[in-house]
Amino acid sequence: MAQDSPLVFDVIVIGCGPAGGAAAVTAARAGLKTALIDKARFPRQKLCGGLFTGRARSYYQEIFGENPPPETMIEKSSVSFWQAETDLGTLTNVPPLYLTMRWDLDYGLYRHATAAGVADFTGSRIAALDLKKKEVVLPNGQHLGFRVLIGADGVNSAVARQIFGSAFDHARIGFGLEIEAPASPPDAPVRIDFGAAHWGYGWAFPKAQSTTIGVGGLLAANADMKAAMGDYLQKLGQDCPESAYKGHFIPFGDFRKTPGQGAVLLAGDAAGLVDPITGEGIAFAMKSGQLAALAAAQSLASGDPDKALTAYRDALRPLHRSLRWATRLRPLLFHPRLERHFRSAFQNSQNMKHAYMELMAGERDYPELVWTLLKRLPHAYRRGLFRR
Repeated sequence: MAQDSPLVFDVIVIGCGPAGGAAAVTAARAGLKTALIDKARFPRQKLCGGLFTGRARSYYQEIFGENPPPETMIEKSSVSFWQAETDLGTLTNVPPLYLTMRWDLDYGLYRHATAAGVADFTGSRIAALDLKKKEVVLPNGQHLGFRVLIGADGVNSAVARQIFGSAFDHARIGFGLEIEAPASPPDAPVRIDFGAAHWGYGWAFPKAQSTTIGVGGLLAANADMKAAMGDYLQKLGQDCPESAYKGHFIPFGDFRKTPGQGAVLLAGDAAGLVDPITGEGIAFAMKSGQLAALAAAQSLASGDPDKALTAYRDALRPLHRSLRWATRLRPLLFHPRLERHFRSAFQNSQNMKHAYMELMAGERDYPELVWTLLKRLPHAYRRGLFRR
């Protein structure tokens, strides 16, 4: 039986991944009465490559006040690059990359949130969501009211569907397939294979107990992603049936310029905040969750929760600017007409390899790097780009 009066919170966060965990902790520490809803109970499995970059580590320290638990991370400092059958070279002593399982990462974020005093409604699906009434209804009939709602519920966001009618644009969305393969030797590098999927790449991320192997690219450009995955596994000497593949949408290159509506904000994958070149989304998810919660606090302090989106959009401008530059740069790596030029330039340029790794590590950003990078490209490569 539904209750007559909803339990009202300053902020309700839907989703307890990196974006939701960061949002819930930031809101609670700002003194806001905060609730966290997720359909899963934690710990839980989550499909993800688990690449945790230097940028992500920096944001984690900033938001949670400590380093990620070392037992949940494997540190790697070497990366091998491939395209088709061509070895593009291996870098050693690169800025460290960390590899984790989302089982461990998200459970840690959940514990941070509950320790901060967030009301725990995990293990509950949403039966109804009414943005006009500012209410969430749980399957048991309980009504939860909110002053600000943060949708951190992933690429298939129910909150985004309520606002925009669909969670994402099928013409622009990415898609990936992954498996967990046996563990690699301790000294195995991170492996990246450009072109393993059209407008995307393949990856092999060695972890403590397994190796996460996957391919991903633009869905519209890959009519048969399973075939691409099978070819990649065969190349790596892995024998795995298609029934073991696990798939997920990747919103790289399709971020929402208006990430919400009034007092309803979208963060992380729900807002499309994934790097369109590397496919990395954990760092931007955590940062956007933090910024959404700070925007909520600012608007609530002013007495006008509906101003939350304005504050949030202002805070996201540097991140959006970086993603726009990355989208412009993406054809250099992935456009079929430039594939031969890219292979030659990347194979013969340590600068390009190091630039790529600095971007992944968060040590440099796209706007400050793109023109320097363009100047170093072969003339034929630049000509091919601008004729595209």
